[in-house]
Amino acid sequence: MSESPQKPREKRGAILCLLLAATTLFFYNPIVRNQFVDFDDLAYIRKNLHIQSGLTWATVKWSFTTFYQGNWHPLTWLSHAVDYQLFHLNPVGHHYTSLLFHTANVLLLFLLLRRATGSAWPSFTVAALFALHPINVESIAWAAERKNVLSMMFFLLALHAYDRYARRGATSLYVLVTVFFILGLLAKPQIITLPFVLLLWDHWPLQRMGTKSAATESTAARSSVPLAPASPRSFRYLLLEKSPLFVLAAADAVVTMISQRAGNSVRSLSEIPLTLRVENVFVSYMRYIGKAFWPSPLVPMYPLSEHTLPPAQVAAAGALLLMLSALALYCRNRRYLLFGWLWFLGTLVPMIGIVAVGDQAIADRYAYLPFIGLFIAAVWTLRDLVAEQKIPKAQKISKVMTAAAATVVLLIFGCLTYRQLGFWHDSETLWRYTLKVTDRNYVAHNNLALALRDQGRSDEAIVEFRAAMALHNYYPDQILALALYELQVGHPQEAIEACNIAERSSADPVIRAAAMSEAGQGYLQLHRYDEAADSFKNALRTNSKDSLALMGSGVLALRERQYELAATQFLHAAQIDSSDVDVLLLAQALRRSGHVAEADSFRAQVLKISKDPGQAEIAAGQILSFAGLKPI
Repeated sequence: MSESPQKPREKRGAILCLLLAATTLFFYNPIVRNQFVDFDDLAYIRKNLHIQSGLTWATVKWSFTTFYQGNWHPLTWLSHAVDYQLFHLNPVGHHYTSLLFHTANVLLLFLLLRRATGSAWPSFTVAALFALHPINVESIAWAAERKNVLSMMFFLLALHAYDRYARRGATSLYVLVTVFFILGLLAKPQIITLPFVLLLWDHWPLQRMGTKSAATESTAARSSVPLAPASPRSFRYLLLEKSPLFVLAAADAVVTMISQRAGNSVRSLSEIPLTLRVENVFVSYMRYIGKAFWPSPLVPMYPLSEHTLPPAQVAAAGALLLMLSALALYCRNRRYLLFGWLWFLGTLVPMIGIVAVGDQAIADRYAYLPFIGLFIAAVWTLRDLVAEQKIPKAQKISKVMTAAAATVVLLIFGCLTYRQLGFWHDSETLWRYTLKVTDRNYVAHNNLALALRDQGRSDEAIVEFRAAMALHNYYPDQILALALYELQVGHPQEAIEACNIAERSSADPVIRAAAMSEAGQGYLQLHRYDEAADSFKNALRTNSKDSLALMGSGVLALRERQYELAATQFLHAAQIDSSDVDVLLLAQALRRSGHVAEADSFRAQVLKISKDPGQAEIAAGQILSFAGLKPI
């Protein structure tokens, strides 16, 4: 009995899947040596008590109800919770899970294109480009970006279900499309453009939209896998067919805007004018195209310009976009060309910057989905140009040369990916590299400062913090955070200067009082007690519940031997923020006023319930020393 023709095709497909998986895992292997980085990993995983509770009902409830970090992506939170339950804070497990999701996406993309087009090698090449293009390293090596690879998996599963639905017409398959779309939106709203992509899928490869051209018929004739044809439909029918998905997309867009506003992530028009946003759209599209063909340098943060972009640059970018769009329309008989170009343009729309979220001009992670369109357009164009050679010998040579060129490109991309993973090894490596290849990058300076601070390298951290402040107009509360750190590392004069800036730039009485009280702490460290007293008085006049000012005024009262007043201030401060240090200072005031038993009771309370009583006593002793006092 002869072997079915389908079996060799299935065998070859399985071999190509294994090759894709092995290649992806090989070039991404350095990820097992990487740490978490100071770029949302802290808030998402390392210091997130909800995630560290594991997969519990409380975690599920929190995941679906929180707008934490300005996002609503419950499935992503649950994914991190499962990781923590399995691996705790071992970064290897978190990173490798993301890599496995990416590998699954590579295989899903290959199988989708192979079944939809019937062309194995072009599908393999597109999937390999997606697997190894170094711009995708950010989505895999950055633990907090799990949402990208997770949402993409459901996006591709929805496309698989839709391709079958369009060919078979089964309602159950349309329900499956909807379910996968919902799951993807629960992971990240980047896939909100799925209904638009499904319309493109109707255009090519399904060819449900309009009549089949000779070019597309010849393409189908060259397919290595028999395809079940999809019935042509009117554009109106296809649009109405996807109306439930458009409704879901609109609902998710509203939720996303609410969550981002709750997290203060959305930038106002006063911060980023509309003209600058529109200019950045044209330039950003061309920057993405440039990185598709020349992926270097790649960094986690490309700062958005604070000034109007050069008109010549904007005009050139706009002209090139129009030319490429005209070319795709002119070659409309090659449907894959228009399909790929519109995929790229359309799927980037939610992240292109008209609605400004954050301070980045572009981001590598935003290319994870859109670049598939560029890969398809490029690969299928080359495939057809080779196939259309009239002379058989020339066609054979062209095939060999094209295969060799594709292999070289994939090897180069694989090596660049391997190298790029090294830059994500740890926070200091990542941000030093970013500063090396970008200019005026305040985020890189800031995050490098955080990494150095965590290593106890205070003086180096301060240098980076100040460099960040020189490049960016920080909000007053952020300036106060820096001032507090300056106080903690023994730079009181610099802290006072930062506090004065924060006070002048804010109309919020709470922030202004905090700036005055922190400045008072700086004066206290400098032993300029009159100026410290004035600062604390002004702070309490502005906000009577400023605990730092209450503590500072209590320390000055201790210095003046006004023990009852000091005890009152410390007690009030402790009632406001429940600080162990305030309670210990209260015990010192009571002891000095002769209430020894009461003082011992408060101290014993701190020793019993404090997470770090030794550190609290050191901090209280240091504050007393600023006033020339010693603990008793």
